[in-house]
Amino acid sequence: MQTIGLLGGMSWESTELYYRWINELVKEKLGGLHSAKIVLVSVDFQEIETLQHEGRWDEAGAALAQAAQQIEAAGADFLLICTNTMHKVAPQIEEAIHIPILHLADATAVRIQQKGLKKVGLLGTNFTMEQDFYRGRLEQHGLEVIVPSAADRAIVHGVIYNELCLGQVEDASPGIPAHHRRPARAGSRGHHRRLHRNCDARPAAAHRRAPVRHNRDSCGSGR
Repeated sequence: MQTIGLLGGMSWESTELYYRWINELVKEKLGGLHSAKIVLVSVDFQEIETLQHEGRWDEAGAALAQAAQQIEAAGADFLLICTNTMHKVAPQIEEAIHIPILHLADATAVRIQQKGLKKVGLLGTNFTMEQDFYRGRLEQHGLEVIVPSAADRAIVHGVIYNELCLGQVEDASPGIPAHHRRPARAGSRGHHRRLHRNCDARPAAAHRRAPVRHNRDSCGSGR
C-alpha cells in the first residue's frame, strides 16, 4: 500500500473529511481493520488566507512547498493538496519536491468523463471560479465549465470564508439572499448537466444538515 501525503489545514474542516473518506474507501476495498497509510501536515489557514487575499501567492506557495517537503521527508509516495484554491500554487510546490502531485482537477475531470458528462457547473472560491489554474485544467480535458455571475460568485466566496471555513453550515445560509437560494444560478449562462461544488470547506456539511449534496465522485480521489 502506498503512503498518501496530505497537505491540509485549508481549512481543517475540509481536511477532516479528506482523511475520513480516504480511510472509508480503504476499508471498503480491503475490509477488516485496514486503514490508509497517510502522512499529514496541516498549516495555519489564517496565515494562508491572509496571503491569498493580499495577493501574495508566491509567499503562500513557499509556505506550502515547505510543508510538502516535510510530507515527502516523512515517506509519502505522492501528494494530495487538500484544497482546490491552493492548486494555484501547485507548480511551485511541484518544483520543491520529487514525489508526484495528484491534481484534483485532473482526477475530477476523469471521473466526470467516466460518467459521460461534458458540461459542468463549478462553484468554489472566487480564485477557483475566476482563474485558469483549476477551471482551465478542467477545460483541458475537453469539459465545458460554467460558473455563476459575478454577483453570485461573490456570494459563494463569502459563504465559503465566512461560514463554511468556520464550520457554520445552515440549511439556508444567512449570507445568501432568499432569491438566490438555488445552486448559485450557475445555469444562467446555459444549462449544465452536473454541478461541481468545488470549495475548501465543504466537509463540515457532510456532518450536519447540509443543503448541498456531497459526492466523493465529484472531487477526484475521494473528496
